[in-house]
Amino acid sequence: MFKKLLIANRGEIAVRIIRAARELGIQTVAIYSEADRDSLHTMLADEAICIGPARSTDSYLNMNRVLSAAIVTEAQAIHPGFGFLSENSKFSTLCEEMNIKFIGPSGKVMDKMGDKINARAEMIRANVPVIPGSDGEVFTAEEALEVAKRLGYPVMLKASAGGGGKGIRKVNTEEELAPAFESASQEAKAAFGNGAMYIEKVIYPARHIEVQILGDSYGNIVHLGERDCSLQRNNQKVLEESPSVAIGKTLRHEIGSAAVRAAKAVNYENAGTIEFLLDEKSGQFYFMEMNTRVQVEHPVTEFVSGVDIVKEQIRIAAGEKLSVTQDDIEIKGHAIECRINAENPKFNFAPSPGKISNLYLPSGGVGLRVDSAVYPGYTIPPYYDSMIAKIIVHGENRFEALMKMQRALYELEIDGVVTNADFQLDLISDRSVIAGDYDTSFLMETFLPEYQNREE
Repeated sequence: MFKKLLIANRGEIAVRIIRAARELGIQTVAIYSEADRDSLHTMLADEAICIGPARSTDSYLNMNRVLSAAIVTEAQAIHPGFGFLSENSKFSTLCEEMNIKFIGPSGKVMDKMGDKINARAEMIRANVPVIPGSDGEVFTAEEALEVAKRLGYPVMLKASAGGGGKGIRKVNTEEELAPAFESASQEAKAAFGNGAMYIEKVIYPARHIEVQILGDSYGNIVHLGERDCSLQRNNQKVLEESPSVAIGKTLRHEIGSAAVRAAKAVNYENAGTIEFLLDEKSGQFYFMEMNTRVQVEHPVTEFVSGVDIVKEQIRIAAGEKLSVTQDDIEIKGHAIECRINAENPKFNFAPSPGKISNLYLPSGGVGLRVDSAVYPGYTIPPYYDSMIAKIIVHGENRFEALMKMQRALYELEIDGVVTNADFQLDLISDRSVIAGDYDTSFLMETFLPEYQNREE
């Protein structure tokens, strides 16, 4: 096992990793930007080292500075969390070259699955259903028009090397395609350094279902059930739950088996997530993409599976076998996660950085967990993601989990900044959400218009 681990991240995920490492008896090193000098992760780690100014490109995204911090502190491994360098194949490869263990898959596997064109080809070979789409990368609007004509509208433009909702556009008509292509391609080039796109037939509305997998270096791969992430705003997840009410026993087995086949096809190692779109009418599911890192919503899977995903990541990277087999995995109860962000729902969810003057995070009772890195007096910087906390609940059944989440959101108190807490409470209290009657269109096309009319 490692003696010292560097966390190449910030915020609640950095705190989450520090806690897991400490429980495994591993010393931790926090890195931070000048804007994060007073952040909680710098206080909880055994060591903390400043790696640059506030801008991510000068700090958390600067590979040389992150690696230098690991060398100076003699850290044996780096956990990238999510975002920043977590899916950067070059960084993973550099860690390997410098004899520092990257807690995640190899750069080669990242390139296979991070590039959507490569991933699509791998899945076809592994007999995993894929969404009808372009045969490869599309570089011009003219090419895009030809592909879209073959597939039929609507289509989805997606950045080949993208993720996190960047470089994505839904196109309903031929007239919309050229300007949408140029816009998405420019956004992708700015975000990922690669403006290449690919095109998919739109499966919409649908359920966004993702399956958590774990793989070790001995060829063992398991899945930990599925999460329903269909409640999204602008392709960004808002609320997640596990298991999905849209999936029965037979389909659960099929989609879980497909996820394992997908991971085995690329000899996947560490934690990852296979994302699918489910057409509820036909019951057909399609591979969408793979995230080669731990997910923001991993706690709901931890609650229902009983597996500590972050600890498993560290153990796998240290050369240990998976602590569980597929037969050991039993999904128990129901879990829900709400993301609490410093943003103003009344003004198109504009970021709301500032100082937290008063804070009360819900607590008490079995099956309630809050992952956060904020505290009273903490100033949320304007440079990074606006997430304040994740509230995660677990109940014996879905109704109990829903009621527990409502209770937790009622108790939550954050003063000094505007948050989306009331929005989340309204969402979790909505009749359609309570009934489980929603899909990827629901939040944007049904709930938000009604919510905005009420606010006015």
